[in-house]
Amino acid sequence: MKKTTRIGLIVLMLFLLISIRAFLEPFFYDPLINYYKSNYLMNSIPELKLGAYFLNLFLRYSINSIISILIIHLIFNNFRTIRFVVKFYVFAFIILSILLFLFLQFEPLSNKLMIFYLRRFLIQPLFLFILLPAFYYQKLKFKDNFIK
Repeated sequence: MKKTTRIGLIVLMLFLLISIRAFLEPFFYDPLINYYKSNYLMNSIPELKLGAYFLNLFLRYSINSIISILIIHLIFNNFRTIRFVVKFYVFAFIILSILLFLFLQFEPLSNKLMIFYLRRFLIQPLFLFILLPAFYYQKLKFKDNFIK
C-alpha cells in the first residue's frame, strides 16, 4: 500500500475515533457521563442498569479497539504486532470490566475516582496513545528484533 494511502487511512481512522466521541455519545447508555460532569464528589453514583451499561461499554470499547487496531496495522504493518495488540485489548477489557464491576457493586462511594479512570480506559481509545509510542520506540531501538 502506498505511503500516502496509508496516511490518508490513518487520518480517516483518527477522524472516526473523534466522531465516536463527539457524535455517538448520546446513543450509548452511560449515566456516569452526566454524573462526572456534575458535582460528583457531593453526590452518590446514580442507579445503573448493569446489563445495559456493560453491553454499551463493550460496544464502545469494541468500536474504539477495532479502529485503534487498524491504525496500528496501518502504521506498523506487522502480523505479530497486531496479534499482540488484539490479545492486549481483549485482556485489558476483561480485567478493566471486572474491576469496574467490583467497584460499582461493592465500594462505589469510596472509589469514585477509580471508577472514573477505569471507565475512561474502557470508553476512550487511551491504549492507542500508549501502544503507538511503545511500538515506535521498540521499532527504533530493536530494528532487527522488532516483533516480526
